[in-house]
Amino acid sequence: MITPRDKEYPELLKGIGKTAPKKIYYNGEWDSTIFKNCLAVVGSRRMTSYGKRVTEKIITEVAAAGITIVSGFMYGVDATAHRVAVDSGGRTIAVMPCGIDLVHPSYQHKLYNDILDNRGLIISEYEGETAPANWTYPKRNRIVAGLSQALLVIEAEEKSGSLITADLAKKYKRKIFAIPGPITNTTSRGTLGLIKEGAELVITARDILDYFKSLGFSYQAKLSEFSNEDNSQNADNSKKSTEKKIVTYLEGEPLGVDELSRLLNIPVSKLGVTLSIMQLRGLISQSGTKYYIDN
Repeated sequence: MITPRDKEYPELLKGIGKTAPKKIYYNGEWDSTIFKNCLAVVGSRRMTSYGKRVTEKIITEVAAAGITIVSGFMYGVDATAHRVAVDSGGRTIAVMPCGIDLVHPSYQHKLYNDILDNRGLIISEYEGETAPANWTYPKRNRIVAGLSQALLVIEAEEKSGSLITADLAKKYKRKIFAIPGPITNTTSRGTLGLIKEGAELVITARDILDYFKSLGFSYQAKLSEFSNEDNSQNADNSKKSTEKKIVTYLEGEPLGVDELSRLLNIPVSKLGVTLSIMQLRGLISQSGTKYYIDN
């Protein structure tokens, strides 16, 4: 157990003031370096296939670069972010809404143990096997936001717990990032609202890593082609060419992302973001799983 009187207590968390937890119970090896560069990741429990692809893409590169991923361990975006961080060789902190000795959700025992086996931490302000309650989830959110220099929101419905965390992050003067999504999906309305209010739109892992670089963080990880040279003239021309091909195909008939991926020979993970950006710009629309051109 760690308290604010201990020198190991995270300074960022202590900085949130009177609401900082008076006790932090933990499982794992308490190593203060894990708190040096932290990205909070939150999102819908009703994660879509698009949300899963984006989480895997962005978090793989951010975690591999050395940023600690902080999340709330729930199914959906939380659990995916933890899993991807572990699988990419990164470190992650799971903030539980229950007692430190209770695995919740109970079927995520393997993820719980994998986090610990990969030098991660499980933390909670509740001892023993204290059961979660409706009020413990929003209380947990202040710790997720308080531990992190920045927050990334991946899919969030309006009036969701993820937006509560975003509000707390704003209060703590943390950087807010958000992933764009289809305007027709309820799980994108919260993130699009955040972008409209001034959150930074994220297209690549570099968007996040460059912010941490501005804080003094250095990374040597090789970013994928998806993140490389986005501001170069060649990349810009390639993007325009891809968008033109997408429009040409959709003028013929509505198509799903898998069909477009095959036609264009572009990975679904890369194509999904391009389609979302095109939707935001009003170039294409979506109905169900199909994209189409408005007549």
